Amino acid sequence: MLLFLARWLRILCGWLDLLLFTLLMLLLAAMPQAWIRGIYPPLFHAWCRVFVRAVNIDLRLHQKNLCPLPRQYILIANHPSAFEDIGVPALFPVTSLAKAEVADWWFVGRIARACGTLFVHRESADSRKAALQAIIQALAQGKNIALYPEGGCHGRRLFKHFRYGAFEASLASNVPILPVFIHYEAQEDFEWNEQTLLQKIRDFILTRNNRANYYVYDAINPQQFADKDAYSAHVYSLYRQWQRQYLE
Repeated sequence: MLLFLARWLRILCGWLDLLLFTLLMLLLAAMPQAWIRGIYPPLFHAWCRVFVRAVNIDLRLHQKNLCPLPRQYILIANHPSAFEDIGVPALFPVTSLAKAEVADWWFVGRIARACGTLFVHRESADSRKAALQAIIQALAQGKNIALYPEGGCHGRRLFKHFRYGAFEASLASNVPILPVFIHYEAQEDFEWNEQTLLQKIRDFILTRNNRANYYVYDAINPQQFADKDAYSAHVYSLYRQWQRQYLE
């Protein structure tokens, strides 16, 4: 009983912290972009870490890389859940590419826009082309970019292929790909299907196993590949290997 009460007291305190932090983030987001450009992204990463604590997730970074992380990278990951939207920026200093609908999500959308998130209409070829150019421009400015080459949440197993955007951007900018494989031990509780965001947050809080494992591997140099097809196929084969290792 005491452990049960302690758990819910910890969750309540986490949500109070998140509420206060969110009010600050919304206040800053209402200010001119030029005023907050330098401070808002680091605050956003801290806000994500507070959000992780509020939903009581045990987020673990596993450094499988043998070499140090590069100075700049395009982080890619599999995308089984909504949790990655806060889990990845809680661990890595990245600017994310998100589906356009996120920009309209209550307070989350306003914060995402203020921190410089890039948006794409996934089913629009024109929007994907514009997003690719925005990624290349952001990389030229020295930013790290995070995106999900499956093109959305397609279940707890990998989708049948990766989209080319991350690999085209890597080849065009000569910035390496940093692969992260995500493994939720309670896969059913984390998998995002048709639930609303509020329903999914409830699932996170009530999960039977709150361990989230994020495995980071060595960066992949684009100079090894002649074109986007070979690049994508190689990286996808690595993810299939990691899926067999951790999920099958």
